[in-house]
Amino acid sequence: MTEITPAEFWEDRYAATDQSWSGRVNAVLADIAGALAPGSALDLGCGEGGDVVWLADHGWAATGVDLSPTAVERGRAAARNRGLEAEFVAADLATWEPTVRFDLVTASFLQSPVELPREEVLRRAARWVAPGGHVLVTAHAAAPDWAPPEHVRDVVFPTPQGDLRALDLDAAEWSVLVAEVRERDGHGPHGQTGRMLDGVVLARRA
Repeated sequence: MTEITPAEFWEDRYAATDQSWSGRVNAVLADIAGALAPGSALDLGCGEGGDVVWLADHGWAATGVDLSPTAVERGRAAARNRGLEAEFVAADLATWEPTVRFDLVTASFLQSPVELPREEVLRRAARWVAPGGHVLVTAHAAAPDWAPPEHVRDVVFPTPQGDLRALDLDAAEWSVLVAEVRERDGHGPHGQTGRMLDGVVLARRA
């Protein structure tokens, strides 16, 4: 039996529902990007475009890339419904190459139940940051309080230190501004509430 690819998995997941995510911006992105001067931004694994729409609404020239054509089309529709201009691309981040560099490259929760080359994608992402720009990686650092233990027993969660190693930043060219785990209140798919832990890495290119 052939194993399902990440592209197949995520397209099937998005196509099976009318909406998978809330459409709201991720808290870490809003906090950090909100303190930066708007420029050009690239969101990796953008899903249905919540972060891209927020960036566009806050003055950024925003582009989102995701494996799922269904998710990308929903992102386009969300931006269009808000009267915002944003670019969305359906592509595999392991092979896709932008034609320009960006002032902000962000990846929020670029994690998958089926294996994807996450470290390779992050390493490539750092090359897409323009001089003076930033790379921001936000990851689930632990399972949410409401997750059944049997569902996460074998899951290995990224750490900020591990994501720094994956980014493979040249210390002569980059300054690491944040590498920490942040706690926030979270909400589960069935109305649960509890604690969420986010691993956050922010670095600036000279």
